Parts: sequence; C-alpha cells; structure tokens
Amino acid sequence: MLDFLNRHIMHPLMARKRRSRHLEYLRHLKQTQFDPPEVVRARQLAALKVTLRHAYETVPYYRAAWRTAGVHPSDVQSLADLEAFPLLTKADIRKHERDLISAAFDAAKLRLKRTSGSTGVPLNIRIDEPAVQWKTACTIRSDEWSGYRLGQRVAKVWGNPEYRHFGLKGRLMNFFFDRAVYLDTLNLNGERIAEFAAAIRRHRPGLIFGHAHSLYLLACSLKKTGVIGIRPNGIISTAMLLHDWQRTVIEQVFDCPVTNRYGCEEVSLIASECEVHQGLHVNADSVYTEIGPGGKLLVTDLTNRAMPLVRYEIGDVVVGSGRACRCGRGLPMLERIEGREADYVVTPAGNLISGISLTENFALLITGAAQVQIVQESLHHLRVRLVADESFGDASRRQIAELVHDTFGPSMRFDVELVDAIPQEPSGKYRFCISKVARDHLQALSA
Repeated sequence: MLDFLNRHIMHPLMARKRRSRHLEYLRHLKQTQFDPPEVVRARQLAALKVTLRHAYETVPYYRAAWRTAGVHPSDVQSLADLEAFPLLTKADIRKHERDLISAAFDAAKLRLKRTSGSTGVPLNIRIDEPAVQWKTACTIRSDEWSGYRLGQRVAKVWGNPEYRHFGLKGRLMNFFFDRAVYLDTLNLNGERIAEFAAAIRRHRPGLIFGHAHSLYLLACSLKKTGVIGIRPNGIISTAMLLHDWQRTVIEQVFDCPVTNRYGCEEVSLIASECEVHQGLHVNADSVYTEIGPGGKLLVTDLTNRAMPLVRYEIGDVVVGSGRACRCGRGLPMLERIEGREADYVVTPAGNLISGISLTENFALLITGAAQVQIVQESLHHLRVRLVADESFGDASRRQIAELVHDTFGPSMRFDVELVDAIPQEPSGKYRFCISKVARDHLQALSA
C-alpha cells in the first residue's frame, strides 16, 4: 500500500510542487523505447543538429574551437559527420570551464555538479533544470528494467548519503519520499553490515543499489553469517566494473538478477542492462556515443543546453555492439564496459572505505589537484599521487593532511607525490585507488 501511495500520490504531488516534468517525460520514454533502430537514429540526428547549432551560437569555446578546426554545425547531415569535430577532454573542461557555459543561461541559476569520477580529475559541470528533469526520467526508465518500480523502498550501499547535508528537512524527505536506507561505504565494518542487513530484512526494499564491489562485499558477508530471505525486486550495480564472479555471488545470495548500469556525473546515465542482461542499452534519448581508437568512449550530451559536452572523451574503455537485443528495444548497445576500477582502503582501525566513495569525499576537496590517485602501501601508509595545477600550494598540503586524518584516522601516515601524469594501466583502465593490503582483509571478512 505504501509503495502504491508513494508512486501514485507522493511522487506526482512532489513533481507538481517542484514544477518538474520528469514523470511526464517518463511516460513518453516508456512509449518510445521500443521504436525501431532507424527511428532512434533519426531522433538522435535531429537532437544532435540542435545541440551543435546551440553550442556554436552561444558557447564561446566551441565557436572558437570549431572555427580553428574548419567545421560548422551545418556540415552534419549524418551521425558519422560528427567525426570531423574535435574532441573535448577533461583538461579542456578544467581549462575553459567559463567559456563552455552557454551565454543563453545565467550561470548562477544553474545546477552545479562537482565530480572527479573514476579518473581522479576534478571537474565542475553546470546543467539546466529541463535537462535535469529529462535525465531523471531516463534514469528511472532504465532502473525499472531491473524489476524495481518507482515508489518502492530502496537500500543503498553508497558513501556519504546526500540527504544528511540538508538537516531535518533532508531526513524527512528521505523518510517519507525517497524511503532509502543506507550502508555508508565510507566507514564499513562487520557490525555496520549486520545492522544494514537487519534493516533491509525489516523494510524489504524493492531495490538494492550500490557500487559493484560494495554489493559483492555485502553479499559475501550475508553468506558468511547465514542471513537469508532478502529478495528485492531488483539489484542495480553502478559506478565501477561488475565482474562475472561478483555477479554470481550477489545473485546467489539475493536470489535476484543484477542489473549493470553505467553513467557519470557529467552526463548522468549512459547505458544500462535490461531484463535480458546481455549487454547494455545506450541511453540514446539523452546521449550520443562513439567509440574511438582503443575503445575509448566519446559522449555527446543531447539535452544539457547550459554546458554542452560534445565528443567528450570520458576516460573509459568500452566494447561496442552492432546486434539487436531480444528484448525488442531499438536503443543501441554496448557489449561491456572495460574501464573503472578502485580498491577499498583499510584503515588502521580495521574499517573499510570504498575507493569510489573517496572520489567525491577526498579528491574533490583538494585545491589545485588536476588529478589524484591514492595508493595504500601498507596498513598505516598512503601515497597520494597528484598532478598539480597552478593553484596547488601549502594550503593544499594542509588540506590533504586534514583529509587523511579525518578519513583514515590519526595513525595513518602519508606522502604526497607530485607527478606530471598518472598513466592508465595496459588494459586502458584507470585505477583511482590502489590498495596493497585490502585483498587479504576482504577475504578474511567474507570467508
């Protein structure tokens, strides 16, 4: 009954209060997801032309860059024509942040997203409200492919729950509207996992959502302690690679298929598995994707007019697919994601901290850090590898000291290593967080 009321009364009332059209968009997206591939491509081409024209007319960076490259939006008469346009890198966004904001918007009224993602490169992205609403609808549509339905309670294995930043109002919103229970991955141990297991047994969430390695750790812990009977409608793994051996254990423990979802803060949802679980459908209603040399993914955002990202080299490696999914959806597909890895860090006190959670709660907080990588050399020693920009200085080093103390405890020692670049591994993957001691600790916790 609560699920029904939340879905059909609370969500529509909240959308009306916030003047959000995301539920209207959701109904439309559900109707069009089974359109044939040629219709989807035609829709993408039309959206791409609008995006390019808007970017050229209102965004100083693109106007200058495209004139230098000798290209113009009118050149694009097919999706393949976009290949003549220059790439946009993370370094470009950091260097030209102001010039990438459309003159058609007041920057002070835009949503600000700060991210370092899985590559450890801090970025500020502005997004307009209509784009937020559209992207929200796209994400809900793909989330419901897992078996979950909007309005059901959610259990999140995630770091630093956002609602805590809004005091009593945030807690009330979470209790009555979002209905989420959290296992905070910034401070994990056996006791907290047991408390979370008890909570989800009581609340029976429709969805369990989290980082791949955190979901795996939770499943191993429940298996070890003999906790059974937790069967959500859906499980969504996101933010990093989901390995087959992790998927197997998670599905055995929860008796539910795992839905692998892929996205980033810069453009939100990029691709997601459907109920067939054989490859990921590209969110073609919001992004256009290309696969460059070495499998590097390029993304063009088709909805964010405030800060358009065109041919953005996201830093991940993917394997494309030309096949159709037997689910019948006409959305293009990716076979799998190859990039994104981050280990846990083990604190001297024996707690675990998710490496992915540290991107927002460590790397983003260092002034002058163009890119960060955390290497745990031993239980009591970290090496912070850092590519610095011109604003890095003594204050930045003090920030790092405070962050290490507050995050890992007073007995954690650290060194800061300034480097010119942090290379990817031979596979093309970039590991934001590397721990040389976590594996043994995790095995002991889950054995």
